[in-house]
Amino acid sequence: MAKLIYIANLSLDGYTEDRDGTFEWAAPNDEVFAFITELLRPVGTQLYGRRMYETMAVWETDPTLGAQSELMADFASVWQASVKVVYSTTLHDASTAKTRIEHGFDPDALRAMKTSATSDLTIGGPTVTAHAFDAGLVDECHLFVYPVLVGGGKAAFPSDANVQLELLEERRFANGVVCLRYRTEI
Repeated sequence: MAKLIYIANLSLDGYTEDRDGTFEWAAPNDEVFAFITELLRPVGTQLYGRRMYETMAVWETDPTLGAQSELMADFASVWQASVKVVYSTTLHDASTAKTRIEHGFDPDALRAMKTSATSDLTIGGPTVTAHAFDAGLVDECHLFVYPVLVGGGKAAFPSDANVQLELLEERRFANGVVCLRYRTEI
């Protein structure tokens, strides 16, 4: 069975966005960007909430991003290669290829997707990930913790989450970012 992996950039105080809904403070340097690209390379399916999908879709809809550097071109290629599933009640059409819209989160359908997948799946966006945590479907968390306190905003985890985590790996980057890889213990 494939794993479902939550990948998130977050502030040291646990937010994926600050109070203004911005996340410029989480812009990765080349070292972190290359690491994230390698993390995503073997992934077959990426699951998103609407807002995270709209943020990430530019890797296909804006060709100037990939043209900025080899590193960015590689990431764009990796992102475009995977299947995307977007959970949204308001989005009706996808702006990218290999993308389907689901109008509701169905834990049984995701469980079946994990069972039939030949490669791991990732999930991004704290709102949709909260549903996956509630259903006990998240197998790992890869958290990129940025050395900044934003004081509030969108939390990386639901406030009512009660999940035990086992630290599997940690990696420190030159810019002060730390990647923490955890396995969920159910």
